[in-house]
Amino acid sequence: MSTSPVDALGYIAAVLTTSSFFPQALKTLRTRDTSGISLGMYLMFTSGVVVWALFGWITGDGPVLVSNLITALPAGLILQRKIQSPR
Repeated sequence: MSTSPVDALGYIAAVLTTSSFFPQALKTLRTRDTSGISLGMYLMFTSGVVVWALFGWITGDGPVLVSNLITALPAGLILQRKIQSPR
């Protein structure tokens, strides 16, 4: 399977945006401090990531699918911690 230059560009963008999410996600998961996170914003963000993954799957857009599936896991974990955190 060969990758077109456009797909390669998409994968580069996916790596950059997905990897930029991880330092903050890891810090939040490590410290369990979700006080600085808006529940509404994070609920919309996580839902958007899942919908983008679905879009990537339906359209066969590999970079969109892969990057959003990778982001969905820690985003879902953080959202779960935010929902379960004492108010």
